[in-house]
Amino acid sequence: MNISMWQKALQVIPRISKEEWDQLDMISKWLISTRAAVLIMTFISAAIAGILAYQQDSFNFFLWLLLTIGLIFAHATNNLINDYTDYIKGVDQDNYYRAQYGPQPLEHGLMSKKQLLTYAAVSGFIALIAGAILIYYRGSMAMILLGLGMFFVLFYTYPLKYIALGEISVLIVWGPLMIGGGYYVITGFWDWTVVLASLPYALGVTTVIFGKHIDKYEDDKAKRIHTLPVILGEKTSRYMVIAMTVSQYLLVLYLVIIQFFTPLLLIVLLALPMFLKYFLPMFRKPKPSERPEEYPQDAWPLWFVGAAFIHNRRFGLFFLSGLLVDALIKNYIL
Repeated sequence: MNISMWQKALQVIPRISKEEWDQLDMISKWLISTRAAVLIMTFISAAIAGILAYQQDSFNFFLWLLLTIGLIFAHATNNLINDYTDYIKGVDQDNYYRAQYGPQPLEHGLMSKKQLLTYAAVSGFIALIAGAILIYYRGSMAMILLGLGMFFVLFYTYPLKYIALGEISVLIVWGPLMIGGGYYVITGFWDWTVVLASLPYALGVTTVIFGKHIDKYEDDKAKRIHTLPVILGEKTSRYMVIAMTVSQYLLVLYLVIIQFFTPLLLIVLLALPMFLKYFLPMFRKPKPSERPEEYPQDAWPLWFVGAAFIHNRRFGLFFLSGLLVDALIKNYIL
């Protein structure tokens, strides 16, 4: 076991040589190949669903745990399938963006196609088992939600990402599907206000994928991968990300005004200094052609995606904290 590598892989996407890879244990390899550092976004969505259920005095830890396991392993499966699909289509060749910011297991020769597909199959099987148990408890609606999840896992990379539907898919998955659907499988009730309440965080996750696609705008355009930034243009996409980020705060404010959230949720405003000082200035200008001297070398060529990920993590943790404190006050004090 290499616990230090587990911790590192959960925080960043470590760059690693073949020699170093061969010395790793299976869990470290799984964490690196699935890009486990970004799985935190899925955990936060599952946690939000659980806290919203707890607020309604309908929380079931067993069902929430199954939901969380299923969602995280589904996301991991999707990341593996993404790398496999892009590899066999030749997308990650010639030092493409994906092969620069972290190890692409196939492109860098760390794994064979059979090994990667085995990882994907095991991860997908765990997600399916969790989903099947939830269907047993919640019936046909849970089956529909599982079917939608499988669709996005299997077809996000191709064709959805190629026809400008990848970003919209992320918004749907991390909001209405994970949080709205997660709330349903925990409580047994569908609530459209919960779906609305899922959007502040889901918009943040969408800014991350938008930032990533803006970062590789030129490469995707050359390879005829029609992401939304390729369709809209680089400048329009940058300002669209700014608009989505502002919408996160405005939606929380609206939900406080209609009293779905208490004023405790205004704690998300503590993420505003980071937005104003770092995020906004970065997105108002094009990505520099060369790494600025003060910019960390191990973070390059990540630029917009890095800023979006850090802001989303900060906003998400404040959002989660506000929800949790709010739930505890409602259930134990009021």
